[in-house]
Formats: sequence, C-alpha cells, structure tokens
Amino acid sequence: MLSLLIAATVLIFFASVAWYHIFPAVSFLVPIVVGGLLLRWKPLATLTAVALIGAFAAAAMETERSGFATGRIATVAIVVLVALLQLYMARINRSELPAPLGQHMLAELRDRLLAQGHVPELPAGWRAEQQIRSAGGTSYAGDFVVADLSPDGRRLELILVDLWGKGVEAGTKSLQVAGALGGLIGSLPPLGLVAAANDYLLRQRWNDGFATAAYVIIDLATGRYSIVNAGHPPALRWCSRTNLWRVDEATGMALGVTSRPEFSPSEGVLEPGEALMLYTDGVVETRHRDIAGGIAWLQDTAREAIRQGFPGAAGRVLDRVPTRDDDRALLMVERLSAR
Repeated sequence: MLSLLIAATVLIFFASVAWYHIFPAVSFLVPIVVGGLLLRWKPLATLTAVALIGAFAAAAMETERSGFATGRIATVAIVVLVALLQLYMARINRSELPAPLGQHMLAELRDRLLAQGHVPELPAGWRAEQQIRSAGGTSYAGDFVVADLSPDGRRLELILVDLWGKGVEAGTKSLQVAGALGGLIGSLPPLGLVAAANDYLLRQRWNDGFATAAYVIIDLATGRYSIVNAGHPPALRWCSRTNLWRVDEATGMALGVTSRPEFSPSEGVLEPGEALMLYTDGVVETRHRDIAGGIAWLQDTAREAIRQGFPGAAGRVLDRVPTRDDDRALLMVERLSAR
C-alpha cells in the first residue's frame, strides 16, 4: 500500500509540474489522507515526507515560471498543516492500527459482548427480555449481561454487572470483564463464580476496578432459583398473588474491593405468572432520590408497565427513568401462566 501511494504521489508531482493550474499543491493531500486511513504511523511518516517534498518542489517550480503568488504559499501551508495533523493522530493511536481497522476491531469486540449477553431462546413456558442504555447514547456501557443456557435447556444462568464508570469510559473494561465472566459462567457453582470474578478484578489492579453484580440461576423445569448479590441493588420478584414487586433478600459485598467478600444468597420458586427483575443503580438512583426511594419508584413503575403485559415492559420502565446521566440496564425473566 505504501508503494502504491508513493507511486501515486510521484504521478501527482509530474502532473503538477505540467499542469499546475489543474493539479496544484493541494492535490498532494489526496495520498496523505488516504495513507492516514490505511497506513500505520511509520509508513505514513514516509509517505508524508515524500508528499511534502513533492508539494514544495511543484510549488517552487511554478513560482519560477509564473512568479510569486501569496495564494500558492497559503496552499502549501495548508498541506503542511493537514499532514502534521494526520501524523499526530496516527502517532497517538495506541492500537497501532489504521483508524478504520481499529474501529472495526473495537466494533467487533462490542458485538461479541452484546452477543454474549443476549439471553438464549428459552424453552416453552419462559420468556426473558433486557434493555441496556448508555449514559452517552453510544453502544458502549459499563452495564452488561452475561447469559448461559445449559445444553439440556434446563438451567439458565444470568449475570447483570455494573462496572464502575459509565459510557465509553467504562466500555473497554466491560469488554474485558465480560470476556472473563463468559469463560466462567456455566463452569463453576454460584459462589465459586463470584469469588473467581472478585479475584480477577483484584488482579487487574485498577484504581477504579470494582463492580456490582446480580447472579441468578433458574431451574427452568421447576422454577426454583437462587440469587447471589454482590453489592448490587436487590432483585425484585413479581408476586402473582399480591400483584406486587417484592424485594429479594440476597445481599453481599461488591466485587474487586476485598479478597474475601461475604455473600448471603437467597432462594425461591417462580410460580407460573411470576417474574424476576434485575436492574442497575442507574435505574433507581438520582441526585435527588436515594436508592431506597428509587426502588420504591421502580416497584410502582414496573407494576404499571406490566399492565400492558410483560413483553416490552423493560423498555417502558427505562423510558420513564427521569435522569439519563448514568448507564441503565434492566432484565426481566418471566414464567408464563399456564393456559
């Protein structure tokens, strides 16, 4: 690619010498800009040097033929400025990849994260839906889901994680942590998994590397479930007898804070017509409302949302969150009523 672009630069030089009024010095920006998209820093620096030499030489030869012109000097200055900006952007690109390739790689990692968090199609009698929205409106967030359905379709495991930070700031870390959890889920018992996740975060030695998580395991044949809570807002359970969202009692410490966190799991059975809801603090916590008040608000809001049915309820709840300055995630799992 470098050879092709240098050859193109040479052709532009000869065309500029012959017909400067058609191919002025600004024409040399074409290989520089294309090189910025396709080349790494060192090859781009070589191409830029060749292009600048060509631009100066062509402008100088035209000056000898037709005399001095202020506009020609300004054109060369613009070429130099753009070339330096291209070199600077390539130099600070820590991925060491051309910009399109770096963006493609990051987008592919994001897509893998989203695919890993997609709840698989559940057996008859069960339904799940999730919504994740970033504080910045991008597709990168510190909130993410990791899901796994056992090969026999009986055991569903879900982890909703809220990594410290928000938006793109936490997005790169969430990609890394989600990959680690994706390798653990389905392979360890519940307390073993959260302990391994805690050790993983401690090994990263991030100054802001703590996370909260809610981990749910459901036996889809019987409806029996267990919840491990790692510093996360408590799960809510929809009780079909009372038509209320009840607060789950599982408690525990956040991950990545201490080497020996303590957890008090909870257990229960989802009857037909009942559901579990997991969410992050961005849904319930605002500057003007503490988390207890936010949970009460969520109980009322979610009760109103499911009056139209569980499908789409997660989105309807998030639509009513008053503030959008934090990542927000909500996950619902429903055991369908017997017909």
